[in-house]
Amino acid sequence: MRNRLITALAFLVGATAVASAHHGWGSYDSAKKFSIEAPVEMIAWQNPHAHVMLKYDNATWEITLAPISRMQNRGLTEDMLKTGTIIIAEGYPSTRRAHEMRAERVTVAGKVYEMR
Repeated sequence: MRNRLITALAFLVGATAVASAHHGWGSYDSAKKFSIEAPVEMIAWQNPHAHVMLKYDNATWEITLAPISRMQNRGLTEDMLKTGTIIIAEGYPSTRRAHEMRAERVTVAGKVYEMR
């Protein structure tokens, strides 16, 4: 019985740590939706979210995309976001970091990919 309790507690602590490591979307202003159309400057194709850098309004914006598996399931691959590829990112600005956006959708070569 004691081993079961210790195992259950260890699982609970581990699950709590994993859940708290992932963030919510409350730090983005959903009342200020906007779009950026620009060539990809840089891409970081990694979990938990991919990121692309785009020049917009005399600044470099970091665009937070969906998890890799979601984008791949919807047909968006890393090769499609190579440096120089013009994309349109539509989403919400961060309330914590200047020049950061959470993308709701991305358009590449005329095709729209939902990030939600």
